[in-house]
Amino acid sequence: MASTDKAARRAKFEGAWNGIRDELLDHFKSCGMPQEAQEWYAKNLDYNVPGGKLNRGMSVVDSSEILLGRKLTDEEYLQAAVLGWGVELLQAFFLVSDDLMDSSITRRGQPCWYRVPKIGFIAMNDSFMLEAAIYRLLKVHFKKESYYVDLLELFHEVTYQTEMGQLIDLITAPENDVDLNRFSLKKHSLIVIYKTAFYSFYLPVALAMLFCGIPTSYTLPSSPEPIAPYEVAKNILIPLGEYFQVQDDFLDFSGVPAQIGKVGTDIVDNKCSWCINTALAYATSEQRKILDENYGVKPTEAEKELAKKMAAGKNGEEQGYLGEAENRVKKVFEEIGLREKYAVYEEGVFKSLNEMINNIDEGAPGQQGVLKRQIFTSFLGKIYRRQK
Repeated sequence: MASTDKAARRAKFEGAWNGIRDELLDHFKSCGMPQEAQEWYAKNLDYNVPGGKLNRGMSVVDSSEILLGRKLTDEEYLQAAVLGWGVELLQAFFLVSDDLMDSSITRRGQPCWYRVPKIGFIAMNDSFMLEAAIYRLLKVHFKKESYYVDLLELFHEVTYQTEMGQLIDLITAPENDVDLNRFSLKKHSLIVIYKTAFYSFYLPVALAMLFCGIPTSYTLPSSPEPIAPYEVAKNILIPLGEYFQVQDDFLDFSGVPAQIGKVGTDIVDNKCSWCINTALAYATSEQRKILDENYGVKPTEAEKELAKKMAAGKNGEEQGYLGEAENRVKKVFEEIGLREKYAVYEEGVFKSLNEMINNIDEGAPGQQGVLKRQIFTSFLGKIYRRQK
């Protein structure tokens, strides 16, 4: 039943995109852009924006309904969907440019946009256009709203924060320049918070709060001090986003392709992940030497061929065998007890987040204009002990 409901919610959200996309293309055409450019822009939008999980964008709609305590009207739904698709456009902007910077090969099961024939480095301008589309939509749909400037500032600030995180990531862990001395759990935390948590977790909820008229401060009879709801939300959502990324890092090491839907590559790609940083914090000198010599080492051609043969022998499924260097790193991870350390981390962060959520004062039953615990419990419920 739940999966059917989620499918229906997604279908409705995707339906809203069709109108939003047409609106962007109509404006583009009205500027006198030639047919070739119109077709290019349409392909850019279609290829890069709607293909993901859409969790970020749909969270704006879901959070809005929780805050209002009811289903949205058709007019409200469109506005919330515009904000949600604004988050998805921001995500697309980041991914198109990030793939170019990282020389990535595939994204969402298809070639990265810059690798599509005739695209190449024009992908940089295409990424800028995806970002600019956000502000075109905000102007059309929210210019008359009292919180219009707040929306602009929120998108701009979160974009800047994400770009800060991207910079730290790029200079800390370049794929072909391995130096584990650059790594640390503190650095990992900064990268995760700035590159992922702000735009993936805080942004959708803060947009819903602005849309639903949640003020920057309010008082309740049960609370002696004024409540700053956006700070309360941030203080929960940023560590929640960090937890989500740590999970991703751990699943890249511990999960198999049939479970997580991909072959884990963080080790061979020299990623500044939670796993390597935790291992570095506990490694003996001998284990550190193994990590230094094997982390970020690409498999040989012979190992790649062996991986293909192994996959062919398993009904074509990828088995995640990427070479002896990776296996040596994974062995150190096991020796250090990474699985046990992750389990302790997960239980600790789950307890901490629940305590913060339970401390949210919702005022009187059904009270409007205040923060609701359900926003955060729904996020945490989807994440806790996830396996993919």
